[in-house]
Amino acid sequence: MTVDFVLKRAPRYRIASTRWKGPWSDARIHARFQWVVKWAKSRGLKTGKWIFMEPGTRRWEAAVEVKGSAHGERGIRIRTLPATRVASVVFDTDVVSPQVVYHGLSDWLRWRRKDRTIRSVGASREIYDEDPWRKKKGGFRVEVQYVVRP
Repeated sequence: MTVDFVLKRAPRYRIASTRWKGPWSDARIHARFQWVVKWAKSRGLKTGKWIFMEPGTRRWEAAVEVKGSAHGERGIRIRTLPATRVASVVFDTDVVSPQVVYHGLSDWLRWRRKDRTIRSVGASREIYDEDPWRKKKGGFRVEVQYVVRP
């Protein structure tokens, strides 16, 4: 599998999300995703991509793309992530370690800033096509994106 870093334009996503503060907890992240999906399904909304973001230090956001009209309630926020320029890499976690990908992407972005291809690097997000906890064996496909300003 080839792992390549690219600058591209990410589409806009209409998401239902929940935020929280605290230490990293895989179980808590999974529970929050399940809560958002259950909320969307109970309102008859079609779901799409799963998006995990870290908007600040020890702050987390689990979001699911929703298709249809909805209003947020009780800890669920509906909003639109605008289409934007991102540095992106797609990889399979069974083949390549996420730590290697994050390290390589951050170094690649540092060099893009030095050669003035980009001006600044913003927040990161992980985008999954489906529930990553559903797969019992093997890895899954994930796209890591960093918002960049050209």
